[in-house]
Amino acid sequence: MSVVRTLAKNPLNWLLLMIPLAAVLQSSAAAPAWTLAASALAMVPLAGLIGESTEALAYHTGPRVGGLLNATLGNAAELIICVVAIREGLLDLVKASITGSILGNLLFVLGMSMLLGGIRHREQAFDRQRASADSILLILAVTALAIPSLFSQASTGIHNPTAVEALSLGVAGLMLLLYVLGLLYSFRTQKSPLSRPSADPAVHAKGWGLSTAFVILVPTTIGVVWMSEILVGQVEPVVASLGVSEFFLGVILVPIVGNIAEHLVAVSVALKNKMSLSVEIAIGSSLQVALLGVPFLVFVSLAMGNPLSLVFNSFELVALIGGVVITAFVASDGESNWLEGAELVALYLMTALAFFFLP
Repeated sequence: MSVVRTLAKNPLNWLLLMIPLAAVLQSSAAAPAWTLAASALAMVPLAGLIGESTEALAYHTGPRVGGLLNATLGNAAELIICVVAIREGLLDLVKASITGSILGNLLFVLGMSMLLGGIRHREQAFDRQRASADSILLILAVTALAIPSLFSQASTGIHNPTAVEALSLGVAGLMLLLYVLGLLYSFRTQKSPLSRPSADPAVHAKGWGLSTAFVILVPTTIGVVWMSEILVGQVEPVVASLGVSEFFLGVILVPIVGNIAEHLVAVSVALKNKMSLSVEIAIGSSLQVALLGVPFLVFVSLAMGNPLSLVFNSFELVALIGGVVITAFVASDGESNWLEGAELVALYLMTALAFFFLP
């Protein structure tokens, strides 16, 4: 009963009712769009519960083990969706989700935080030194992501897919090494962007014991795998029936359903005038996608026999690099207002519109 009461406290958890609905729609051969929508909505509370239970475990296991748990499981739901997509051979969906997750955090989540926080508090201040340091690391991570793509474009006439695949593996391995070094650094200091700070650790201390966290974490993870199977299985039928590209679904849909709970946390703490925490969540999540999520998916894809090369199209590269550079400029002065937030959100909507029309 305590677990039920815990779940009932969050209105988003009512979307758990979408789980049986998605299963029924799939078994009854309903319209793919409806099945996709039901499974996507079901993923929202499941992803949020994984995050909350992970934070609860982190609180009770201490700063070192807790930091490792938060850092490695922070994007679990999105990674599970991508692993299922790799198994089905939807590699474009996976690469698009990487782009969408990074841009969504930097432009939309950070932009909405600054916009709504600025409307309530006018100007807000945050830790300029840490934000600038995190932005530099983010520029490094995105530059590393761009190297295989630039190599592939530079060697167009040579056409050596083996070299591109080997380069992707090498880049992924070095990015994973940087991630491990970042974790080691975070064991000595809490200033690492990979430590994934909690919005309110005291909440977990009061209402989430170890047993409750485990009871929630295990079935929600199973639920994410189940809903991921249904969601990914509807991608190709939806693309065929509605004419929406697989690329657009990856850029917009997967990052939203996998991280919306964390997005809401970033915006809510900005409304409470905790802008430093909001900036850390947005930039830190993007860093974890680039430094942990990407290498994990590259090596998993190799093991599954569907190698994922880190070759992005030209527009993705321009959007990624532009988004990171603009975020670095916005974070450079340690202050934000609603106009800066509106500009970031507008830029995200422009890129989303362009992604919609990309084939």
